[in-house]
Amino acid sequence: MAAPVLVTGAAGFIGAAVTAALLERGESVLGVDTLNPYYDPALKRARLERLERLAAGSGQFRFQLLDVADAEAFGALVAAEAPDRVVHLAAQAGVRYSIDNPAAYIQSNLVGFGVVLEACRQQQVGHLVYASSSSVYGGNRQMPFSEQHPVNHPVSLYAATKKANELMAHTYSHLYGLPATGLRFFTVYGPWGRPDMAPMLFARAILAGEPIKVFNQGEMRRDFTYIDDIAAGVIRCLDKPASADPGFDPFHPDPATAAAPHRLFNIGNSQPIPLLRFIEVLETALGRPAIRDLQPMQPGDVPATAADTSALEAWVGFRPSTPIETGVARFAAWYRQFYGV
Repeated sequence: MAAPVLVTGAAGFIGAAVTAALLERGESVLGVDTLNPYYDPALKRARLERLERLAAGSGQFRFQLLDVADAEAFGALVAAEAPDRVVHLAAQAGVRYSIDNPAAYIQSNLVGFGVVLEACRQQQVGHLVYASSSSVYGGNRQMPFSEQHPVNHPVSLYAATKKANELMAHTYSHLYGLPATGLRFFTVYGPWGRPDMAPMLFARAILAGEPIKVFNQGEMRRDFTYIDDIAAGVIRCLDKPASADPGFDPFHPDPATAAAPHRLFNIGNSQPIPLLRFIEVLETALGRPAIRDLQPMQPGDVPATAADTSALEAWVGFRPSTPIETGVARFAAWYRQFYGV
Protein backbone atom coordinates (compact mmCIF):
# COMPACT_ATOMS: atom_id res chain seq x y z
CA MET A 1 0.00 0.00 0.00
CA ALA A 2 1.24 3.50 -0.84
CA ALA A 3 2.30 5.68 2.04
CA PRO A 4 -0.53 7.86 3.36
CA VAL A 5 -0.66 11.61 3.02
CA LEU A 6 -0.19 13.01 6.52
CA VAL A 7 -2.60 15.88 7.23
CA THR A 8 -2.15 17.77 10.48
CA GLY A 9 -5.17 19.66 11.77
CA ALA A 10 -7.37 17.13 9.99
CA ALA A 11 -10.37 17.89 12.22
CA GLY A 12 -10.11 21.61 11.47
CA PHE A 13 -12.08 23.54 8.87
CA ILE A 14 -9.49 23.51 6.08
CA GLY A 15 -7.84 20.26 7.21
CA ALA A 16 -11.10 18.30 7.01
CA ALA A 17 -11.89 19.75 3.56
CA VAL A 18 -8.45 18.87 2.21
CA THR A 19 -8.69 15.38 3.71
CA ALA A 20 -12.13 14.86 2.13
CA ALA A 21 -10.82 15.94 -1.29
CA LEU A 22 -7.86 13.57 -0.97
CA LEU A 23 -10.12 10.67 0.00
CA GLU A 24 -12.48 11.41 -2.88
CA ARG A 25 -9.65 10.92 -5.35
CA GLY A 26 -8.60 7.63 -3.77
CA GLU A 27 -5.71 8.71 -1.53
CA SER A 28 -4.99 7.19 1.86
CA VAL A 29 -4.83 9.82 4.59
CA LEU A 30 -3.49 9.78 8.12
CA GLY A 31 -5.06 12.65 10.03
CA VAL A 32 -3.62 14.22 13.16
CA ASP A 33 -5.35 16.68 15.49
CA THR A 34 -5.54 17.63 19.18
CA LEU A 35 -9.28 18.47 19.12
CA ASN A 36 -8.42 21.43 21.34
CA PRO A 37 -11.29 23.43 22.88
CA TYR A 38 -10.57 26.78 21.16
CA TYR A 39 -14.04 26.17 19.75
CA ASP A 40 -16.54 23.36 20.37
CA PRO A 41 -14.77 20.02 19.78
CA ALA A 42 -18.16 18.52 18.86
CA LEU A 43 -17.91 20.22 15.47
CA LYS A 44 -14.42 18.79 14.99
CA ARG A 45 -15.67 15.31 15.87
CA ALA A 46 -18.55 15.74 13.40
CA ARG A 47 -16.03 16.56 10.67
CA LEU A 48 -14.09 13.41 11.54
CA GLU A 49 -17.28 11.33 11.40
CA ARG A 50 -17.91 12.72 7.91
CA LEU A 51 -14.40 11.68 6.85
CA GLU A 52 -15.00 8.18 8.22
CA ARG A 53 -18.17 7.98 6.13
CA LEU A 54 -16.30 9.12 3.03
CA ALA A 55 -13.71 6.40 3.61
CA ALA A 56 -16.60 3.91 3.97
CA GLY A 57 -14.66 1.44 6.07
CA SER A 58 -11.90 1.13 3.46
CA GLY A 59 -9.15 1.98 5.92
CA GLN A 60 -8.11 4.88 3.69
CA PHE A 61 -8.66 7.30 6.54
CA ARG A 62 -7.04 6.84 9.93
CA PHE A 63 -6.96 9.35 12.75
CA GLN A 64 -4.45 9.94 15.52
CA LEU A 65 -5.18 12.20 18.49
CA LEU A 66 -1.83 13.92 18.86
CA ASP A 67 -0.27 17.34 19.44
CA VAL A 68 2.28 18.26 16.76
CA ALA A 69 4.22 20.17 19.42
CA ASP A 70 4.96 16.81 21.12
CA ALA A 71 8.27 16.17 19.39
CA GLU A 72 8.71 12.60 20.61
CA ALA A 73 5.21 11.43 19.71
CA PHE A 74 5.01 13.22 16.36
CA GLY A 75 8.51 12.19 15.34
CA ALA A 76 7.71 8.57 16.16
CA LEU A 77 4.49 8.71 14.14
CA VAL A 78 6.23 10.12 11.06
CA ALA A 79 9.02 7.57 11.35
CA ALA A 80 6.53 4.71 11.63
CA GLU A 81 4.21 5.84 8.82
CA ALA A 82 6.92 7.17 6.45
CA PRO A 83 4.68 9.63 4.58
CA ASP A 84 6.18 11.12 1.44
CA ARG A 85 3.76 14.08 1.49
CA VAL A 86 2.70 16.19 4.47
CA VAL A 87 0.01 18.87 4.57
CA HIS A 88 0.52 20.90 7.73
CA LEU A 89 -2.64 22.78 8.69
CA ALA A 90 -2.57 22.38 12.48
CA ALA A 91 -2.24 25.73 14.22
CA GLN A 92 -3.74 27.91 16.88
CA ALA A 93 -6.10 29.95 14.74
CA GLY A 94 -7.65 33.37 15.16
CA VAL A 95 -6.26 36.90 15.11
CA ARG A 96 -8.10 38.40 18.07
CA TYR A 97 -7.52 35.41 20.37
CA SER A 98 -3.77 35.90 19.97
CA ILE A 99 -3.97 39.25 21.76
CA ASP A 100 -5.10 37.61 25.01
CA ASN A 101 -3.51 34.17 24.64
CA PRO A 102 -0.06 34.60 23.08
CA ALA A 103 1.39 31.46 24.68
CA ALA A 104 -1.01 29.24 22.73
CA TYR A 105 0.33 30.63 19.44
CA ILE A 106 3.97 30.33 20.43
CA GLN A 107 3.48 26.70 21.44
CA SER A 108 1.37 25.52 18.51
CA ASN A 109 2.48 27.75 15.64
CA LEU A 110 6.18 28.05 16.42
CA VAL A 111 7.16 25.04 18.52
CA GLY A 112 4.71 22.80 16.68
CA PHE A 113 5.89 23.91 13.26
CA GLY A 114 9.50 23.37 14.28
CA VAL A 115 8.62 19.80 15.27
CA VAL A 116 6.90 19.21 11.91
CA LEU A 117 9.90 20.54 9.97
CA GLU A 118 12.35 18.39 11.90
CA ALA A 119 10.23 15.27 11.46
CA CYS A 120 9.99 15.96 7.71
CA ARG A 121 13.77 16.39 7.54
CA GLN A 122 14.44 13.16 9.42
CA GLN A 123 12.04 11.22 7.19
CA GLN A 124 13.22 12.99 4.00
CA VAL A 125 9.63 13.84 3.10
CA GLY A 126 9.15 14.55 -0.61
CA HIS A 127 6.95 17.62 -0.17
CA LEU A 128 5.61 19.69 2.73
CA VAL A 129 2.68 22.01 2.05
CA TYR A 130 1.93 24.29 4.98
CA ALA A 131 -0.57 26.98 5.90
CA SER A 132 0.48 30.57 6.00
CA SER A 133 -2.06 33.41 6.01
CA SER A 134 -3.02 36.65 4.29
CA SER A 135 -2.54 38.22 7.72
CA VAL A 136 1.22 38.31 7.05
CA TYR A 137 0.58 41.39 4.87
CA GLY A 138 -0.26 43.25 8.08
CA GLY A 139 -0.08 47.00 7.69
CA ASN A 140 0.38 46.88 3.90
CA ARG A 141 -2.10 49.02 1.99
CA GLN A 142 -1.07 48.29 -1.60
CA MET A 143 -3.81 46.19 -3.21
CA PRO A 144 -4.03 43.50 -4.34
CA PHE A 145 -1.54 41.80 -2.05
CA SER A 146 1.27 40.20 -4.03
CA GLU A 147 3.90 37.72 -2.94
CA GLN A 148 6.38 40.33 -4.18
CA HIS A 149 5.32 42.76 -1.44
CA PRO A 150 7.33 42.96 1.80
CA VAL A 151 5.61 41.44 4.84
CA ASN A 152 7.65 42.95 7.64
CA HIS A 153 4.90 44.76 9.55
CA PRO A 154 2.51 42.22 11.13
CA VAL A 155 -0.26 43.67 13.30
CA SER A 156 -1.06 40.54 15.33
CA LEU A 157 0.95 37.77 16.97
CA TYR A 158 -0.92 35.26 14.81
CA ALA A 159 0.41 37.02 11.70
CA ALA A 160 3.91 37.12 13.17
CA THR A 161 3.88 33.37 13.76
CA LYS A 162 2.82 32.74 10.16
CA LYS A 163 5.61 34.97 8.86
CA ALA A 164 8.00 33.06 11.13
CA ASN A 165 6.73 29.77 9.65
CA GLU A 166 7.66 30.97 6.17
CA LEU A 167 11.18 31.84 7.33
CA MET A 168 11.58 28.54 9.18
CA ALA A 169 10.42 26.51 6.16
CA HIS A 170 12.76 28.40 3.85
CA THR A 171 15.66 27.67 6.17
CA TYR A 172 14.92 23.93 6.20
CA SER A 173 14.61 23.98 2.41
CA HIS A 174 17.96 25.76 2.15
CA LEU A 175 19.85 23.64 4.67
CA TYR A 176 18.35 20.20 4.03
CA GLY A 177 16.74 20.36 0.58
CA LEU A 178 13.22 19.88 2.00
CA PRO A 179 10.69 20.85 -0.72
CA ALA A 180 8.18 23.13 1.01
CA THR A 181 5.27 25.24 -0.25
CA GLY A 182 3.59 27.89 1.90
CA LEU A 183 0.04 28.99 1.08
CA ARG A 184 -1.30 32.34 2.23
CA PHE A 185 -5.03 31.69 2.71
CA PHE A 186 -7.51 34.56 2.29
CA THR A 187 -10.70 34.60 4.46
CA VAL A 188 -11.91 31.03 3.95
CA TYR A 189 -15.65 30.37 4.38
CA GLY A 190 -18.18 27.67 3.60
CA PRO A 191 -19.85 24.55 5.06
CA TRP A 192 -18.21 23.10 8.19
CA GLY A 193 -16.64 26.50 8.95
CA ARG A 194 -15.16 27.74 12.20
CA PRO A 195 -17.67 29.09 14.76
CA ASP A 196 -15.37 32.02 15.64
CA MET A 197 -15.40 33.41 12.09
CA ALA A 198 -17.82 36.02 10.76
CA PRO A 199 -20.06 33.80 8.56
CA MET A 200 -20.87 31.44 11.46
CA LEU A 201 -21.24 34.27 13.99
CA PHE A 202 -23.50 36.19 11.61
CA ALA A 203 -25.66 33.18 10.70
CA ARG A 204 -26.25 32.25 14.34
CA ALA A 205 -27.20 35.81 15.30
CA ILE A 206 -29.39 36.47 12.25
CA LEU A 207 -31.41 33.28 12.79
CA ALA A 208 -31.74 34.08 16.51
CA GLY A 209 -32.88 37.64 15.81
CA GLU A 210 -29.86 39.06 17.62
CA PRO A 211 -27.57 41.93 16.52
CA ILE A 212 -24.38 41.14 14.59
CA LYS A 213 -21.21 43.06 15.39
CA VAL A 214 -19.95 44.82 12.26
CA PHE A 215 -16.46 46.17 12.87
CA ASN A 216 -14.90 49.36 11.49
CA GLN A 217 -18.45 50.69 11.01
CA GLY A 218 -18.81 48.19 8.16
CA GLU A 219 -15.96 49.74 6.16
CA MET A 220 -14.24 46.40 5.58
CA ARG A 221 -13.43 44.42 2.45
CA ARG A 222 -12.45 40.77 2.48
CA ASP A 223 -11.30 38.39 -0.23
CA PHE A 224 -13.80 35.69 0.79
CA THR A 225 -12.62 32.35 -0.62
CA TYR A 226 -14.83 29.27 -0.76
CA ILE A 227 -13.56 26.20 1.08
CA ASP A 228 -13.75 23.80 -1.90
CA ASP A 229 -11.56 26.17 -3.93
CA ILE A 230 -9.04 26.24 -1.10
CA ALA A 231 -8.95 22.43 -0.87
CA ALA A 232 -8.49 22.11 -4.63
CA GLY A 233 -5.65 24.62 -4.60
CA VAL A 234 -3.88 22.88 -1.72
CA ILE A 235 -3.98 19.57 -3.57
CA ARG A 236 -2.81 21.10 -6.85
CA CYS A 237 0.22 22.48 -4.98
CA LEU A 238 0.77 19.18 -3.14
CA ASP A 239 1.00 17.46 -6.52
CA LYS A 240 3.78 19.79 -7.67
CA PRO A 241 6.66 19.82 -5.18
CA ALA A 242 8.41 23.11 -4.69
CA SER A 243 11.63 23.51 -6.61
CA ALA A 244 14.49 25.98 -6.60
CA ASP A 245 14.01 28.97 -8.88
CA PRO A 246 16.74 28.68 -11.55
CA GLY A 247 16.48 32.41 -12.18
CA PHE A 248 16.76 33.45 -8.54
CA ASP A 249 18.89 36.58 -8.28
CA PRO A 250 20.49 37.08 -4.84
CA PHE A 251 21.13 40.72 -5.72
CA HIS A 252 17.41 41.27 -6.36
CA PRO A 253 15.78 38.44 -4.39
CA ASP A 254 12.21 37.43 -5.14
CA PRO A 255 10.37 37.09 -1.78
CA ALA A 256 8.20 34.24 -3.10
CA THR A 257 10.90 31.96 -4.53
CA ALA A 258 14.41 30.92 -3.57
CA ALA A 259 17.61 29.22 -4.59
CA ALA A 260 16.21 26.47 -2.33
CA PRO A 261 13.09 24.34 -3.02
CA HIS A 262 10.71 26.72 -1.25
CA ARG A 263 7.73 28.58 -2.73
CA LEU A 264 5.06 30.94 -1.41
CA PHE A 265 1.66 31.53 -2.98
CA ASN A 266 -1.46 33.55 -2.28
CA ILE A 267 -4.65 31.53 -2.51
CA GLY A 268 -7.73 33.76 -2.58
CA ASN A 269 -10.74 34.54 -4.71
CA SER A 270 -9.21 37.77 -6.10
CA GLN A 271 -12.67 39.35 -5.75
CA PRO A 272 -12.66 41.39 -2.52
CA ILE A 273 -16.20 41.93 -1.25
CA PRO A 274 -17.41 44.75 1.03
CA LEU A 275 -18.42 43.22 4.35
CA LEU A 276 -21.85 44.83 4.08
CA ARG A 277 -22.36 43.13 0.72
CA PHE A 278 -21.44 39.77 2.26
CA ILE A 279 -24.05 40.38 4.95
CA GLU A 280 -26.68 41.20 2.30
CA VAL A 281 -25.95 37.94 0.47
CA LEU A 282 -26.17 35.99 3.73
CA GLU A 283 -29.49 37.67 4.60
CA THR A 284 -30.89 36.56 1.24
CA ALA A 285 -29.61 33.01 1.68
CA LEU A 286 -31.06 32.71 5.20
CA GLY A 287 -34.28 34.57 4.39
CA ARG A 288 -33.88 36.83 7.43
CA PRO A 289 -32.69 40.44 7.91
CA ALA A 290 -29.65 41.21 10.05
CA ILE A 291 -29.62 43.70 12.89
CA ARG A 292 -26.34 45.57 12.43
CA ASP A 293 -24.39 46.74 15.48
CA LEU A 294 -21.67 48.98 14.02
CA GLN A 295 -18.44 48.77 16.03
CA PRO A 296 -14.97 50.38 15.81
CA MET A 297 -12.01 48.50 14.32
CA GLN A 298 -10.72 45.64 16.46
CA PRO A 299 -7.05 45.54 17.55
CA GLY A 300 -4.98 43.37 15.22
CA ASP A 301 -7.50 43.62 12.38
CA VAL A 302 -6.99 45.16 8.93
CA PRO A 303 -9.55 47.08 6.85
CA ALA A 304 -9.12 45.15 3.61
CA THR A 305 -7.59 42.08 1.98
CA ALA A 306 -7.26 41.23 -1.70
CA ALA A 307 -5.20 38.48 -3.32
CA ASP A 308 -3.11 38.58 -6.44
CA THR A 309 -3.15 34.88 -7.39
CA SER A 310 -1.33 35.12 -10.72
CA ALA A 311 1.70 33.25 -9.35
CA LEU A 312 -0.45 30.32 -8.18
CA GLU A 313 -2.22 30.20 -11.53
CA ALA A 314 1.10 30.18 -13.38
CA TRP A 315 2.49 27.43 -11.11
CA VAL A 316 -0.40 24.95 -11.06
CA GLY A 317 -2.97 26.34 -13.51
CA PHE A 318 -5.57 27.05 -10.84
CA ARG A 319 -7.35 30.00 -9.30
CA PRO A 320 -10.37 30.04 -6.97
CA SER A 321 -13.55 31.02 -8.79
CA THR A 322 -16.68 30.27 -6.71
CA PRO A 323 -18.92 33.39 -6.70
CA ILE A 324 -19.86 34.70 -3.28
CA GLU A 325 -23.57 34.15 -3.99
CA THR A 326 -22.98 30.45 -4.72
CA GLY A 327 -20.68 29.88 -1.77
CA VAL A 328 -22.88 31.66 0.75
CA ALA A 329 -25.99 29.79 -0.43
CA ARG A 330 -24.19 26.47 0.11
CA PHE A 331 -22.96 27.62 3.51
CA ALA A 332 -26.44 28.74 4.60
CA ALA A 333 -28.02 25.45 3.51
CA TRP A 334 -25.39 23.47 5.43
CA TYR A 335 -25.78 25.68 8.52
CA ARG A 336 -29.54 25.20 8.67
CA GLN A 337 -29.22 21.44 8.17
CA PHE A 338 -26.35 20.91 10.62
CA TYR A 339 -27.79 23.02 13.43
CA GLY A 340 -31.44 22.23 12.69
CA VAL A 341 -32.56 25.85 12.38
